[in-house]
Amino acid sequence: METRNITSPIGSDHGSGDSAPRQQLQPGVTLVNRYNIQDVIGVGGMGSVYRARDMHFPNVVKLVAVKEMINMAPDPLVRQTIVQNFEREANLLATLNHPSIPRIYDYFSHDDRSYLVLEYVHGKDLESVINDTNGFLPEDQVVSWAIQLCDVLAYLHSHKPDPIVFRDMKPSNVMINHNGDVVLVDFGIAKTFQVGQKGTMIGTEGYSPPEQYRGEATQLADVYALGATLHHTITRRDPRLEPPFSFAERPIRRINTNVSVEFEAVVNTALQYNPGERFPNADAMKDALMNVARKTGALSKITSALPISSGGVKPLWSFKCEDEIRGTPALSQGNLFIGCYDNNLYALNAADGQFQWKYPTDGGIVSRPVVFDNNVFFCSEDQRLHVIGTRTGKVVWTYYTEGKIYSSPRVADGHVFFGSEDQDLHAVNVNSGRAVWKFSTDGPIHSTPLVANEMIYFGTETGSFYALDFRGSLKWRFQAKRSITSSPVMKGQAIYVASLDGTLYALDAKSGWAIWKFRLGRGSISSPVIADDFIFIGAADGFIYCVDIRTAKEVWRFKTENQVSSSPAVYKDSVYCGSVDGSMYCLEYRTGRLRWKFESKSPITGSPVVFDDIVYFGSTDHHVYALFA
Repeated sequence: METRNITSPIGSDHGSGDSAPRQQLQPGVTLVNRYNIQDVIGVGGMGSVYRARDMHFPNVVKLVAVKEMINMAPDPLVRQTIVQNFEREANLLATLNHPSIPRIYDYFSHDDRSYLVLEYVHGKDLESVINDTNGFLPEDQVVSWAIQLCDVLAYLHSHKPDPIVFRDMKPSNVMINHNGDVVLVDFGIAKTFQVGQKGTMIGTEGYSPPEQYRGEATQLADVYALGATLHHTITRRDPRLEPPFSFAERPIRRINTNVSVEFEAVVNTALQYNPGERFPNADAMKDALMNVARKTGALSKITSALPISSGGVKPLWSFKCEDEIRGTPALSQGNLFIGCYDNNLYALNAADGQFQWKYPTDGGIVSRPVVFDNNVFFCSEDQRLHVIGTRTGKVVWTYYTEGKIYSSPRVADGHVFFGSEDQDLHAVNVNSGRAVWKFSTDGPIHSTPLVANEMIYFGTETGSFYALDFRGSLKWRFQAKRSITSSPVMKGQAIYVASLDGTLYALDAKSGWAIWKFRLGRGSISSPVIADDFIFIGAADGFIYCVDIRTAKEVWRFKTENQVSSSPAVYKDSVYCGSVDGSMYCLEYRTGRLRWKFESKSPITGSPVVFDDIVYFGSTDHHVYALFA
């Protein structure tokens, strides 16, 4: 049984190791002309873990963790096996996408050493947190971390095509980042699970269950190890210093009288000697922990966001316009296009925010631009659809309506579709700028149309929701109780849209019948966005909601300090959304936990755009911002 993995956890404030440094890289060394080594943050049996700066971002300091493997084995077959195991860890991490798992950026070999480049975790490992704390950690905090660890284990255990068993859950492999959330590190011995397969005796003595000593590591081994980790965390009694499987001889509440009976029972169930007597899976353990939090009154503390200032989130760049920015940008070929209430459409370099050109209109611009065939299409309060060359900023053609335009254009099958306050949905030829048809409705149209399956879907300020075919003929109409400014989205055979009547609707795309309705706290002009089986939307009650589209049940909600007019954007494992409180929020999309927030000086009403790990958005403080996602 191994008592230590080949590397230490990846993150800051961790300097312990069980072997002497061996040919460590020195600060100032640059690997593959990119990663500049700054410091050693961990030492293991086969190499070190370094903090490094990624020099591909010269204008900002982007830190990464570089995990090293020095292959000193004299036997060629052993050397090959070691390299293969290291490559397996890299390949395994490349398939994972979870907020509690560091992202892998790079893998390479150099001078008989192999390196993994991973997301740098700002924080401390849980073992250091335990040792640095005077007295016992609060149960509420430990339960919160336990729920997060169950969430990441459930993700690993349901990984497709093959489930993954972590096999080495322990405090030193759990990082607590600067947001107070957990990150699971060191996947060196994690392994895809196949029924009936036996492996070597691997893990960490004291945390591993009896069956792991026999080379049998199933998902239930991770449940046991999590129980052992929680026992250590709440009692400060290190199981590596005790006889194996002796947790029953150290009852939690006898050591720490502040622990609830309910939490002790959860840990004891996870630590059962017989795997069949433990929780059947990590999800069941998470449910039990949630029940503990409900009974002890800790649930509100756990689900509420941790207070995080924007001090640690600095813009890559910002650009100041002459008036408020209320709309959403568009990104194309390295340029960012965004409208402003100074009546100009701006083109900025997306990399550094440098001004390219601006195009003047006769009205404020809320409409989100659309780039098509080297032209920018956008609408303005001056009642026109403008088409501008992306490189020159010169007008190509314009199209007039009889009302102000807040709807954003959609381009599909040679047409541009958009609504106007003249109460018409306009279809315009994308090349000539001539009207193809107009469909008259019962009210002004602020909603941006959805074009899907040769149909056009949109709402009006009188609460009507229309479905038209490409000829402009009405197929069906649905009536909400108040205006529909929200822009619809589609998944499968359902259309999702919100109304100021405080309802998020799921409508059958063919008939318009309501499949389900979800009641928001107040009305919404936010446009929903879908990821996996979740739908995200903001509302005037100040909440960002996550709803299960299969059941219409709330998954989570996150409270901001003012109404949410912005529409969310989903990128990788996060939801990004602005609020009238002036903040841009980054939330873990599965849990709704706050990862960070950035405070501008005025309300954010437009929506963010996220591309290549950068978030772009405008604020009514007159600035366009670019932040690391």
